Amino acid sequence: MRMVLAVASCIFVAATSLADAHALLDHASPPVDGTVPATPHEVSLTFTENLEPAFSTVEVTEANGTRVDQGKAQISDNTMRIGVKALSPGSYKVRWRALSVDTHSTEGNFTFHVGAP
Repeated sequence: MRMVLAVASCIFVAATSLADAHALLDHASPPVDGTVPATPHEVSLTFTENLEPAFSTVEVTEANGTRVDQGKAQISDNTMRIGVKALSPGSYKVRWRALSVDTHSTEGNFTFHVGAP
């Protein structure tokens, strides 16, 4: 019985450590599924781990898939930023891929809205 508990404890600790090693999205501006009254100057994503700039990306698109981001993403420590063009009222999708400095990769997407929801 003690051996089973010891093995279970080791598995739990290992699983917890692995989950902590991934760069997960902590918060964003504009906020996930949030509404802003006017065009933001940029989209900013903050992660739980520092990022590897060469392999982390973000893009912002209109509902029809047209990209509205401009320039290359700027990455510093655990934050990724990208400028956006002037946006009309509507919904926009942010797609990101993050590679943490310890080489774990995550990706995801969310929407935000400009103007009245």
